[in-house]
Amino acid sequence: MELITDISLWELVKHLKQWLVNLRNAGHARKTESIGALRAVIVAARQTSAYVRRLNDIGQQDHAEEADLSAMWTELSFKLADLKLSKLAKRCDIKGRYWANPAQFDAEFLEKADIGLERMEKLARQMVAEIER
Repeated sequence: MELITDISLWELVKHLKQWLVNLRNAGHARKTESIGALRAVIVAARQTSAYVRRLNDIGQQDHAEEADLSAMWTELSFKLADLKLSKLAKRCDIKGRYWANPAQFDAEFLEKADIGLERMEKLARQMVAEIER
C-alpha cells in the first residue's frame, strides 16, 4: 500500500485556513470538539518527544510504550478525520503507523511526510489560537 505524502506545507495551510473559515460558522460544540482534538495533538507530540528523549538517553526501545504511542496517534487521526482535518489526520495516521513499526519507513519517506513533532505541535497550537479568537 503506497501512501501519498506530497502534501506541501502550503497545501496544508490552505486546507487548514478553509477549515477554520468553515468552523467559524459551526456551533459551540463543534468548536469545543475541534479544540480538544487539536490539544490532543499537542499532548501527543509532547509525550512522543519525551519518549524519544528517553530512547536517545537509554538506547533501548520500549515496545509497550511504542504500542501506546501508535494507538494514540492512530486515534487522533480518526478524530481529526471526523472533524474534516484530513491532511493533519493523514500525518497523525503516518505517525501511528510509524510507532507500530519504526523500521517500516525510510528516512526519505518520513521527511516527505513532514511528521516532525515540533511542526505538528506548532500547527495545532496555531489552529487552537485561531479558533479561540
